[in-house]
Amino acid sequence: MSLSLLTYATALGIAAAIPGPGVAAVVGQSMGNGLKSSLFLLAGMILGDLTYLTVAVAGLAGIAKTFSSAFLVIKVLGGAYLTYLAWKMWTGASGIIKTDAQRGTTAFGSFLSGFSLTLGNPKAIVFYLALLPTVLDLGAVGVSQWAALVCVTTLTLILTLTPYAALAHRARGLISRPSALKRITNTAAAIIGVTGMTILGQAAREVVRRS
Repeated sequence: MSLSLLTYATALGIAAAIPGPGVAAVVGQSMGNGLKSSLFLLAGMILGDLTYLTVAVAGLAGIAKTFSSAFLVIKVLGGAYLTYLAWKMWTGASGIIKTDAQRGTTAFGSFLSGFSLTLGNPKAIVFYLALLPTVLDLGAVGVSQWAALVCVTTLTLILTLTPYAALAHRARGLISRPSALKRITNTAAAIIGVTGMTILGQAAREVVRRS
């Protein structure tokens, strides 16, 4: 099992480190709203990963189908929140960008956005529902093995994605000119906005498929 966990952690770390919606959201949130907000976003993303992990271990098709409607609602709420947050950041005055951005977001909102982002992230879906069974024998995973997988998943994602958030936050802190801060905030708003609209687009396509 230890060798399988190492293989799993390596595969997960590589998948998480590859730039995609998750990395973009963490960077944008850290640049626009601060390190604390990006860490709440990351916590939500980790919960999303653990949700897919549990679905994969417990039995893919039945659980995924049972909770598909709930996942869809969460995606819509998270995507809408990210889009609203991007609009608040984009329209903020340059002299009060940082203060307004921090007031415009909440810990729960960031957490929910991270959770919905992972649920709608194609890379996460492919990894847990397609690649994970090729790395681990899911039929042999009991409660204790699942707990070990949860710990390994959480630690791997923290070690992989926290440096992105820290570096983005440091880059913003080194710039003090209002015009430069405004450009950075607009860039972060664009990243967050595109991420939010991508989630909403995925949810809309899912609704169309069901209708």
